Amino acid sequence: MHESDNAAPDEDERSARARLDPGAYDFYATGAAGEVTLREAEQSWRTHRLLPRILRDVSAVDTGLDLLGSRLSLPVLLAPTAFHTMAHPSGETATAAGAAAAGSLLVLSSRTTRPIEEVAAAAGAWWYQVYVLRDRDLTFSQVERAVRAGASALVLTVDAPVVARKARRSHPLPLADGDLRTRAMAPGTRSPDREQDPSIGFDIIGELKQVSGLPVVVKGVLRPDDARSCVRAGAAGIIVSNHGGRQLDRALSSAAALPPVAAEVGDDVPVLVDGGIRSGIDVLTALALGARAVLIGRPVLWALATGGSTSVRDLLTARRAELAEAMALAGARDLREVTADLLAPRRDA
Repeated sequence: MHESDNAAPDEDERSARARLDPGAYDFYATGAAGEVTLREAEQSWRTHRLLPRILRDVSAVDTGLDLLGSRLSLPVLLAPTAFHTMAHPSGETATAAGAAAAGSLLVLSSRTTRPIEEVAAAAGAWWYQVYVLRDRDLTFSQVERAVRAGASALVLTVDAPVVARKARRSHPLPLADGDLRTRAMAPGTRSPDREQDPSIGFDIIGELKQVSGLPVVVKGVLRPDDARSCVRAGAAGIIVSNHGGRQLDRALSSAAALPPVAAEVGDDVPVLVDGGIRSGIDVLTALALGARAVLIGRPVLWALATGGSTSVRDLLTARRAELAEAMALAGARDLREVTADLLAPRRDA
């Protein structure tokens, strides 16, 4: 399915909304406060224009890449999103299977509704998202469990020291009564030890590396100085993200934040980005702006709700085909040739 330039929900989202419990849809779709950042996300990629090269041999286009030890068929990862059984009975296990079938990589949310070990058995390469909780022992025990299950990296989410008020939360979440851990992690649940710890600093990156023995990728970075501080503290990667518009409303779009962060970090560690990426041309644009790869969140949930693991696989397969077409038309044979010169100077620069 090709994306249009309007802001209306796409066909996958409309189909998912018709199937989802209203509480589940609102939880997935909502942004924070006035949803300014949420509304800007998709359009921010579309303001860029491309300068394609001509007369290059693009008879074969390679969308694959190596990322922190994993070989992927496309530079599109699945962002950590919570409570997948609200979308499909098999939850994160189905999501993981779809990602594996497409040669992608799942970042498993710490608020998974399926056991880590079950998800890992269905996954190909996968990373584990970490929120550092007030109960540090609980945080580290979950990290150790993910390590034992085969996670190859940790994704430390740092842009939620407190949980922002959401614009749409009028319905209760349809979580299974038997999943006590999931219910304890749900928004609005009074469990102070399971709240994010607002006191953590850059030293937590080293602590997580020591506990896990895994590379730590820091997610939620919008400022170049913060990106540099993360690298100095031992981060193996940076994810430019504003939490899908779910945390600080009116935060800068990821598309605008990406170039200065990528310029600051250079080739020291890979820079990834999420937020509003909906098509292969969006992916091409993000790579030209300095990202090594991108992550997608809500589109995965809409696909999962619509058709389980098969639809997740098909979503990623479509993004790969769109990216390959865009690369060929732009004169880029592989991801190394997707460089900044493919972008036209901004009219507003």
